[in-house]
Amino acid sequence: MAERLPPVDAVLVGFGWTGAILGQELTDAGLNVLALERGTWRDTPTDFAPTFAQDELRYYWRHELFQPPAHETLTVRNNVSQTALPMRRLGSFLPGINVGGAGVHWNGQTWRFLPTDFVARSHNLQRYGKSAVPADMTIQDWGVTYDELEPHYDRFEYLCGISGRAGNLRGTIQAGGNPFEGPRQREYPNPPMAMTLPPTLFAQAAASLGHKPFPQPSANMSRPYTNPLGVQLGPCTYCGFCEKFGCGNYAKASAQTTILPVLMRKPNFTLRTQSEVTRINLDASGQRAVSVTYVDAAGREYEQPAELILLTAYILHNVRLLLLSRIGKPYDPATGEGVVGRNYAYQITSSVNAFFDDKLLNPFIGAGAHGMLIDEFNGDNFDHSGLGFIGGGFIGTVQTGARPIETHPVPAGTPKWGGEWKRAVARSYLRSMTVSTHGAVMSHRGNYLDLDPTYRDVYGRPLMRMTFDFTDNEHRMSDYLTQRAAEIAQAMKPASIKVNARKGSWDVVPYQTTHNTGGAIMGTDPATSAVNRYLQSWDVPNLFVIGASAFPQNPGYNPTGTVAALAYWAADAIRARYLKAPGPLA
Repeated sequence: MAERLPPVDAVLVGFGWTGAILGQELTDAGLNVLALERGTWRDTPTDFAPTFAQDELRYYWRHELFQPPAHETLTVRNNVSQTALPMRRLGSFLPGINVGGAGVHWNGQTWRFLPTDFVARSHNLQRYGKSAVPADMTIQDWGVTYDELEPHYDRFEYLCGISGRAGNLRGTIQAGGNPFEGPRQREYPNPPMAMTLPPTLFAQAAASLGHKPFPQPSANMSRPYTNPLGVQLGPCTYCGFCEKFGCGNYAKASAQTTILPVLMRKPNFTLRTQSEVTRINLDASGQRAVSVTYVDAAGREYEQPAELILLTAYILHNVRLLLLSRIGKPYDPATGEGVVGRNYAYQITSSVNAFFDDKLLNPFIGAGAHGMLIDEFNGDNFDHSGLGFIGGGFIGTVQTGARPIETHPVPAGTPKWGGEWKRAVARSYLRSMTVSTHGAVMSHRGNYLDLDPTYRDVYGRPLMRMTFDFTDNEHRMSDYLTQRAAEIAQAMKPASIKVNARKGSWDVVPYQTTHNTGGAIMGTDPATSAVNRYLQSWDVPNLFVIGASAFPQNPGYNPTGTVAALAYWAADAIRARYLKAPGPLA
């Protein structure tokens, strides 16, 4: 029997970026807020001090910052004809754990989605006709527009001190920025990062082909910065240990370096770590959430009542908790009916390595979002007529730091092991760079999340089952992007290039991105979306589901900027409308 605890105004399930944002906003509104985090406390001086933060073996290869599959994992398959098997070692994606979540080990690449990304279905149908959106492509409009989210993008960028250069200020295109971005009301809070040689070479080559390169919007500080909450961040040292690592220099924006120094001091906020929520409890009507049940590190079970419940965990955990709590109709790919688990999506990537004889590129100097990019082939920035696909992605060189265990590019034709391979690694390490593509994935009827019928976790609950594969749309789009990347690489006049196209089915083993999306998507129709335009459950109005689980499909950018903008958007609706008159907002 669970021990029933005193009620609170609001409970947050998960405490990463979205949990911290909602915690700050709701406590500012005067609510008594409790955050439940299944992991442990984590902060910069204790957990990623400069004396050991750059430990590649500990943090990347032994996965210290990531969710341990021995405690919780999921099963995966490419299609319904296969039997899903557990992912026993992390590979394709790396969910975070503990306070801060994946926001601790992210690169800091901070994007706004394109205005047309939010109306993907209606826009593509209008421009290209019904044939552009096959029956099994289940893309949807979001129910919210870029213009509505713009102030919330701005809040996150100034919270984090994003380094960048505006490309569109109030409708006027700005030289040196991304000319394809939606209009923004003001410049980035910090100037772009200083560029090393590889991004500079990419920018020169791209410009020579008529493209418009611009600096990567970066949550790595280009200079000292104090955010609107009064929290100070330091300048990036280009150590090359952002991606998959915590920052020991307070130079990468995370919940720990932007919000928690303020939030943790508030008397109306409580954080309870090592508290794993196992279900959401409903009243007899099934239309109101009354509490959550969680288990602590000693295995004790508690019931935590709350007036307002917000799921602010990673997408896979948000969706699984809805399924386990029987909130919303589970999606059925056979009929196309149901909403929870619907429209799971990912991202598709490829790359081109360029090898030089006459240049030393020093790839170990880098940062998570230090690079130059082009956006000519993202979203609907180019004419897709006759190409056989919709969507796109950005192309660029982001010099994240060539960590020595992980990085060993060699020219095509090099043996995979032995003396010749070792000599090629030694020769190529300082003389090679990468042009990468980062592409969208359109949602598809056969890509979804549900509960596995066979495998269970330590508490006896069914594991999440992921059914996902790239479709012809993604392969054609990625091939097109890869060809453009190869053209830019050749324009740098290297000694040779090696094209690494994405071929075949999605594979869970090699790392690609931690950009999982969908499963509890937002929209304007409760028959095709799990949450409304304010991320409020259609079925349980005092439940909000915050995160990339709301994305109806996945555009060609990193998701964190939009995840945060949606969190602020939902928080604004809760504060301005829901708290005054609790009930459905749409």
